[in-house]
Amino acid sequence: MSIEAEALLQEAKESIEAAQNYRSELQQRLHGLSQARKQVRGSASQTGEALQRHFQELQTAVSRLLTERLSALLQEVDSIELDSVSPLDDCQKLIEHGVSTADELLREGEAAIRCGINEKEDKLGSFTKKALQIQLDSLPEVPALVDVPCLSAQLDDSLLHMFRTHVARHGSVASHPPVQIEELVERPGGVLVRWCKVDDDFSPQDYRLQYRRGNSSQYEDTYIGKDTEFLVLQLDPHIDHLFRVCARGEGRTEWSPWSIPQTGYTTLAPHEWLPGVDGYILSSRKNIAMRNDSSPGHGGVLYSNSPSYFCGQTLTFKITAAGQTDKRDSLGVCADSRTATDSLQRDQAVCISTNGAVFVNGKEMTNQLPAITVGSSVTFDMEVVNLFPVSNNNNPSDGGNFKLRVTIGSGNREVVFDWLLDQVVDSLFFGCSFTHPGWKVLVF
Repeated sequence: MSIEAEALLQEAKESIEAAQNYRSELQQRLHGLSQARKQVRGSASQTGEALQRHFQELQTAVSRLLTERLSALLQEVDSIELDSVSPLDDCQKLIEHGVSTADELLREGEAAIRCGINEKEDKLGSFTKKALQIQLDSLPEVPALVDVPCLSAQLDDSLLHMFRTHVARHGSVASHPPVQIEELVERPGGVLVRWCKVDDDFSPQDYRLQYRRGNSSQYEDTYIGKDTEFLVLQLDPHIDHLFRVCARGEGRTEWSPWSIPQTGYTTLAPHEWLPGVDGYILSSRKNIAMRNDSSPGHGGVLYSNSPSYFCGQTLTFKITAAGQTDKRDSLGVCADSRTATDSLQRDQAVCISTNGAVFVNGKEMTNQLPAITVGSSVTFDMEVVNLFPVSNNNNPSDGGNFKLRVTIGSGNREVVFDWLLDQVVDSLFFGCSFTHPGWKVLVF
């Protein structure tokens, strides 16, 4: 085959490969378009159903309220009518009885006048006596029309206007939620969720974060507050979880629409304290350690169950209860788990004491952080700075100086320094030591 033919063949192969890549990219974009269309149509259908359901419930509730109010007003009308007519009925009975008595008296009087002379005197006497007993000059009092109720309905026409105004402003349709999840970062036994506001006209007052396992249909609240990030703990590794966030605007009571759910997971096993160490009690998940009074005044270091801290991660200690302080108290990270020491204030370790002093390989730094109290959070961040191999085959695992840049944060302050180790380590232990009981620390 000539050189020209080989060149053409090579060019054809490259064109075929480029076409395959181009087709693959287009297919991925088609899939993305399909997902976008599915999201638009699915959310439109759900929103329509939610609107119909809400307004149907609202219509039913308003109709019920109007019916109940009408019934109450009609009952009030009936009650007033009954109370007002009852004395009128009594008065009518009294007058009708008087009319009947007068009719009877008239008949007797007329009969007495028409009777014969022999009976006239007796009958006229009896009639006159009876007329005096009836008291023909005594008449019952009939109330004037102004003194009896005249019912009417007082109806405020502004209610309809106010109702129409509120209904016209009730509800809205948003094409995009005002907040969206920005980042999901795996942490040991959890996922750090960060979100941000995407609507410039929206002023959030609070945020609300929910999550659920991938195979569950029920979301659960995990955070409500003003922060824009939250570490969701106690998640099983290698299991997908869905996260979503919403917000509540300034001066509002209702929550905004939910953000688009994002899937996240962690591949990192949760940090655990080493069980069975005298002087410490652990929680069921082994991520909380409490210093008890089994050995007051002295005690060793409680280490992690394994060297589970890796450079590039953030290790956090949160103090949930505090006891008496001691200068030997410490929280920190170390290259090994020596059992013959009572503090991390030693070589091959970096730590902070409860008074805020920072120690590097047993030496106290001049920089100091705030003292540790209940609610304090202490963070450790590390990154590899340099390796100086000293072995003949340039294999750093055979020995050398290993430098890590360490950042310890507590409160609103932090210290940054370089930590020199005499050997390369892939992972590190963490630990704590408290001389007196009452201290309780959560690690994540």
